[in-house]
Amino acid sequence: MIKICMFDAKPYDEYFFNRFNQDGKFHIDYFEPKLTKETAPLSKGYDVVVGFVNDTIDKGVIDILVQNNIKLLAMRCAGYNNIDFKHAFKKIHVVTVPSYSPNAVAEHAMALLLSLNRKIHKAYTRVRDHNFSLNGLLGFDLFGKTIGVIGTGKIGKIFVKICQGFGAKVLAYDPFPNPDLKVDYVDLDTLYQQADIISIHCPLTKANYHLINENSIRKMKKGVYIINTSRGGLIDSEALLKGLRDCQIGGAGLDVFEEEKDFFYEDLSMALMRDEILTQLISLPNVIITSHQAYFTKEALEQIAKTTLSNIEQALVHHKYTNEICYFCEKKGQCEARPTNQPCF
Repeated sequence: MIKICMFDAKPYDEYFFNRFNQDGKFHIDYFEPKLTKETAPLSKGYDVVVGFVNDTIDKGVIDILVQNNIKLLAMRCAGYNNIDFKHAFKKIHVVTVPSYSPNAVAEHAMALLLSLNRKIHKAYTRVRDHNFSLNGLLGFDLFGKTIGVIGTGKIGKIFVKICQGFGAKVLAYDPFPNPDLKVDYVDLDTLYQQADIISIHCPLTKANYHLINENSIRKMKKGVYIINTSRGGLIDSEALLKGLRDCQIGGAGLDVFEEEKDFFYEDLSMALMRDEILTQLISLPNVIITSHQAYFTKEALEQIAKTTLSNIEQALVHHKYTNEICYFCEKKGQCEARPTNQPCF
């Protein structure tokens, strides 16, 4: 039996993973703490470690996993910018869930935009207090507006089609344009200058860290709305806050935050918030923040559990690594050192 330990595990993780492990192929222990250098020793005696998006998988953690003879690091997410792949190369195999529900994330991005624009969060609170005034709740039609979409992969492609369904004009930027997507591709400067709304749908890399910054915000239309359901590090939070305070940015819908790992997924309702920028963003009336929940649908959690367990079985039983990511995969999109399904090293 394959022994698995899962870090940063929540009740919903346990429910869905147990549901797809009813045949008892795997022994799974669920650990509430995140994977860090302090918690990594808990992996001793297991075959596989299952990690998540806000775990700290740096050199120190990788060395402990290798020392504990962990055969596989299985990420139950698509993102992997929290892993030191250079240090992991030829030490431990890493697999991910490349796609679970792009529809869920794209739909959440539109939900943030609609809620922000039509002030649903404000209206909901007012009506509960029996205040039926419409003052301050004015929005705008999405029909005819220009929406800039950064990244047109699986999620961005769906978001483009949702926007087109509203009758919006869509401009897109992607270093690798999708030939099957009927959309106008432009450079970033053009997108910044012309878009009424900007939505980000790309992975976080060293090249696009702080893609949205003080300089790029200055290029944008006054009153632009910014939506981010990808990774927090794509936006310079201080620049975003300044842009909102200066009214250069009209509103922001954020499902991610660059320093989220100490806050998101946790109940801190009785604690003091230690991040001043996050505290200020939450307090602004034209900002909606959700706790990295864009992926959080029944269909997505089912796919995550099924794919993660399949990745583990394929690797440890059949020695196939369909969804492996290594140092070269991260740099080039796919490792040139291996054919499909074979290990990177």
